Amino acid sequence: MGILEKIADIEKEISRTQKNKATEYHLGILKAKLAKYRQELLDIKTGSGGGRGEGFDVLKSGDARVALVGFPSVGKSTLLNCVTDTKSVIASYEFTTLTCIPGNISYRGANIQLLDLPGIIEGAAAGRGRGKQVIATARTSDLILIILDATKSLEQRRIIERELETMGIRLNSSPPNVTIRRKERGGISFTATVKQSQMTEGLATHILKEYKIHNAEVLIKEDVTMDQFIDAIDGKRRYIPALYAYNKIDQLTIEEVDKLARQPNTVMISCEMQLNLDYLVDRVWRSLGLLRVFTKKRGVLPDFSEPLILRSNSTVEHVCHVLHRSLASQFKYAMVWGASTKHQPQKVGFHHAVMDEDVIQIIKKC
Repeated sequence: MGILEKIADIEKEISRTQKNKATEYHLGILKAKLAKYRQELLDIKTGSGGGRGEGFDVLKSGDARVALVGFPSVGKSTLLNCVTDTKSVIASYEFTTLTCIPGNISYRGANIQLLDLPGIIEGAAAGRGRGKQVIATARTSDLILIILDATKSLEQRRIIERELETMGIRLNSSPPNVTIRRKERGGISFTATVKQSQMTEGLATHILKEYKIHNAEVLIKEDVTMDQFIDAIDGKRRYIPALYAYNKIDQLTIEEVDKLARQPNTVMISCEMQLNLDYLVDRVWRSLGLLRVFTKKRGVLPDFSEPLILRSNSTVEHVCHVLHRSLASQFKYAMVWGASTKHQPQKVGFHHAVMDEDVIQIIKKC
């Protein structure tokens, strides 16, 4: 029996197993086996000697990367043409795009790489329609922009989520606060600092044994599910923010648009009529969590023409590394103006967290 057949059998058994206290150990073992087989599916080499998780050969550039994911003919190429200077072929038939086409969005001083990927179909994670290449490339992005056809059923959203999840992508979620440290002897040591609704020491031990882990220290600092615990063991999941853009809203009524717009992380657009595209780009910027920091030299006004683009939670240390790799070793202190300070200016150290539109002056050692 091949891996795909094993995965299908386990999924069927999980679906027909009632979820209660008596079956939780059995379900935990099934889910652990399912996760292992899915990882094996990812590890299989594809093509003529291609490596694991092989995607399209596109050089990463700019300050962030956004992948366009969706079914064929939902408007991905049209969107790329509308918001970038790149021209991707568009047509009324499916699978117009057969490879990855990169474009660039210039917004608030940042260069955001936008990848137009071929349309995926149900079964993409198993390799149908170059689906593994598409999703492998999406794994390298900082944000996944899922393009949906507003005139079709909501099932399309669930199918894409399922395909991405099968390939180890977790959308709009954070890694579970679980630490698993292997040791040579002593069995399983289980500690949970908060009350668990699903995980118990016995269940954790059963799941760990499925991964051939018999000696380990387990520390759980949040209420986690079985799936999250398995993700923590595996350690190869990608946690990526996602936006859902419903295209072709010009073909819907106001009531239908309003109903779709109330879903989380959703933007309503029309590429054909170029409706709401500016707002979509702004939502992409905010979802990426990028910051603009402006530099200032002593006795000179700040340079507002070319901001430094940083990620959220960046510090003065990150600013130094972006400006010059040797600047960190010469750092004495910094003067900062902006929302991150209590008074203007404020003398700060290496680990001061900067905020959007801060102005910073680096003072070096004599």
